[in-house]
Amino acid sequence: MKKVMKLSFVAACAMAFASCAVVSTPAGMGGLYTNVTSGEAVTGNSLGSKVGTSSASNILGIIASGDASIQTAARSAGIKKISHIDSKKNSILGIFATYKTIVYGE
Repeated sequence: MKKVMKLSFVAACAMAFASCAVVSTPAGMGGLYTNVTSGEAVTGNSLGSKVGTSSASNILGIIASGDASIQTAARSAGIKKISHIDSKKNSILGIFATYKTIVYGE
């Protein structure tokens, strides 16, 4: 009976701590740690000197909040003409994940 209880406890812990907070990246997801920046979009506008960011985060796949929209990132730096957009994805043990949108322009 004790073995069944221990096994049940281990199985419950494994399910509870399974990688729930994940972000997809062009390089795939790291099991322990992910920190990848990638390009998302490019326009015909010339490279500007302003950089705006916006972000959202996720905890255990249970709580997700934030505004990682392009509009919010552009507005944060007063960008009217976007030259290109990058994104940065970060995940630690599948417990905590963030997604950041980075907008460049004038």
